[in-house]
Amino acid sequence: MTIPDPTLIDDIRAASRQMVRELGFMEATLAATDYPPSAVHTILEIGLRGPMTSGQLTELLHLEKSSVSRMVRKLIENGELKEASDAEDARIKPLSLTAKGRRTLAALHDFGRRQVSGALERLSEAEQRVVRDGLTIYARALRADRDAEATTAPNSAA
Repeated sequence: MTIPDPTLIDDIRAASRQMVRELGFMEATLAATDYPPSAVHTILEIGLRGPMTSGQLTELLHLEKSSVSRMVRKLIENGELKEASDAEDARIKPLSLTAKGRRTLAALHDFGRRQVSGALERLSEAEQRVVRDGLTIYARALRADRDAEATTAPNSAA
């Protein structure tokens, strides 16, 4: 593999910062909700993947266990999530969306689709595919880099 040009690295970093700002991640709440990004992502992931435990959310969202615990508690209090007990192990508490959570999920999808659609309408079909493919490849590379760092970190499990 080749070492990337420092200018290319800086250009990608600048575009990433701009994208984060344009998508609203710098605001206190996200996607026309009263929730922070971590809560929005929790609703989206449980909606897409089905019931999950707090531990699974911690790993998936790359957040601290205590942060996930507080966020999940707030989402339960707000009626977005419900907690069940596992039939085989009472310590396992799968989280799923309530009816209110499913309505919030639908609103999140609607908001996100409108936001992306609005941006893509300004691009040709070829450019739209370049954006999809480029983001997919870049996200995969970021994950591979994080996974590689986790396996080589001094405190990683051996």
